[in-house]
Amino acid sequence: MKILCIDVGNTHIHYGLVEGINVTDIGDFRTRAVETPSAAEELKIALRSLLPQSQGIAYCSVVPALNPILKAALKESSLPLYQLTSDDCPGLPIVYPNPNEIGQDRLANALAAQAHHGLPAVVIDMGTAVSFDIVSSQGYEGGIIAPGIGLMTRYLHEQTALLPQLEEAELIAPKSPIGKSTLEAMRLGVAIGFSGMVDALLERVITELMAREKKAPIVLATGGSTANLTADWVKKAQFVDNLTLKGLAVAFQRAR
Repeated sequence: MKILCIDVGNTHIHYGLVEGINVTDIGDFRTRAVETPSAAEELKIALRSLLPQSQGIAYCSVVPALNPILKAALKESSLPLYQLTSDDCPGLPIVYPNPNEIGQDRLANALAAQAHHGLPAVVIDMGTAVSFDIVSSQGYEGGIIAPGIGLMTRYLHEQTALLPQLEEAELIAPKSPIGKSTLEAMRLGVAIGFSGMVDALLERVITELMAREKKAPIVLATGGSTANLTADWVKKAQFVDNLTLKGLAVAFQRAR
C-alpha cells in the first residue's frame, strides 16, 4: 500500500510516497513560499500528481496556518485523509504531561523508530532545530530541543557587525581545529561545536536510558544537518532518510 505522506515543517514541506520502508517520488517546497498563490498552486499540482498511485494520505504539521492550504490542495481527492496528532497516535503510548505540546513530526519519528527499528530508541532530527525524541518500553517519553546549525550561523552573523553569514555546506569536515582566519574560526566553532553539543546531549540521554531500560538504546539520526556531524558519528548512530514520512505511513495504517 502506497501512502502519500506530507510533513509540514517550519522551513520545508516534505512529501513522498511511502510503501513499507521505501520512499519514492520525494519532493519539497519552502514553507514560507507556499503562502504565495503561485507556490501554493505548484504544491497542489505536485501533490495531485501522486494521488493516482496512492491508497491514502497522511500528514503532520507544525505550522497550523498552512493546514487550510494543504487541505485545499487535496480537497478533490476521495482518498482517506489522516492527520497525526497527540490525540490520535495509534499504538504509541505518550508518557508526557502535556501531549499537545509535542510536535506532530516528532511523534511521526517516534512511530517510525518503534515500528521499524525497535526500543528503546533515541531519534535525533537535525533541521531548523535539533530535536531528541526518546521512546522507551513505556512509550514516548519526551526529549530535548536545541538550536540547529543554521540557527547557530545566523545568530553569529546577526548579532555581530563583522562576522559573515555561513552556509551549511561550508561547515563539513574541517581539516584542522585551529582557524587561520576569521572565516575558518567561525566554521570550526560551529562545525565542531555542533557535533559536540549533540554528542553531550546524547551521552546524558543514553546514561538515563541504560539505567532504566538495562540496555543501550538504538540511536537514529535524520534531517538535513546530519552531514555536518564529525566523521566519528558513523559509529554512534544509524542515519535514516525520510524518517518522518515513514512514521506517518505507520500511523495511517494503524489508524485504519
